[in-house]
Amino acid sequence: MTLMEHAAAYRDRERSDLHAEPRVVPSLPVIGIDVSALSFDEHVERIVGLARSSSPGGFVCVANVHMLVEARRRPEFREILEAADLVTPDGMPLVWLMRRGGNPAQERVAGMDLLPAICDRAAVEGAPVFFLGATQEVLDRMRQRLQREVPQLKIVGMLAPPFRPLSSVENRALVDAINRSGAGILLVALGCPKQEEWMYRNRDQIQPVMVGLGAAFGVYAGLQRRAPGAMQRSGLEWLFRLSQEPGRLWKRYLVTNLRFLAYVLRGREKSLLEVFD
Repeated sequence: MTLMEHAAAYRDRERSDLHAEPRVVPSLPVIGIDVSALSFDEHVERIVGLARSSSPGGFVCVANVHMLVEARRRPEFREILEAADLVTPDGMPLVWLMRRGGNPAQERVAGMDLLPAICDRAAVEGAPVFFLGATQEVLDRMRQRLQREVPQLKIVGMLAPPFRPLSSVENRALVDAINRSGAGILLVALGCPKQEEWMYRNRDQIQPVMVGLGAAFGVYAGLQRRAPGAMQRSGLEWLFRLSQEPGRLWKRYLVTNLRFLAYVLRGREKSLLEVFD
């Protein structure tokens, strides 16, 4: 069986009972934006389930504080998150609010953890994977690590597009190349909000399920460092990233974090008023 035939057979495989259920995902609102209230493993299962579907258009947003603030500020970006099949809680502030809001066992579902988990599961399931984003150096290093750690993984494409906006002709060629590859899962690292906007615009043309992973490619390739575990658990991963790129990130984190806090406080104030109404 050729790779293309294998991929087609994979997409046509009969779904398990879990994946035959409607795409109804339990969620909880965080500053007014619904975030998927599933465990880490359940998120991975859902993503693999979407890869089995023959319907195009499935995409997953890995949400942190910055993404939710963008959704509150920009109605057109909020529409994107509302259209996503999953919105995972990446940032610890999201996890804490979800735990307080009704799901005390909520786990963090970060892009940097999803990447290896999806690749491990895709290797077991035989799901071909395509990688889109970052630079050629990052992709080359990722391929070397994946071949060493997940040798069974079927990598059917790795492409670093130009950082400039693509023309309609270039985008059509990119979509065609992805679909011809036979991929079941497309991992996208174009940065927020660019990757979410691209997935949303192309959701009706792209066959594989798309997962936006942001900076995860660079970390997995070993070209960027990830915050120590203690900083991750305490919600200070943003501070570690800020220390690495202060010139680029200081304004984004200062403004975004303050806005997020204001939205949280505004929501609590509204809840208190409703109690006394």
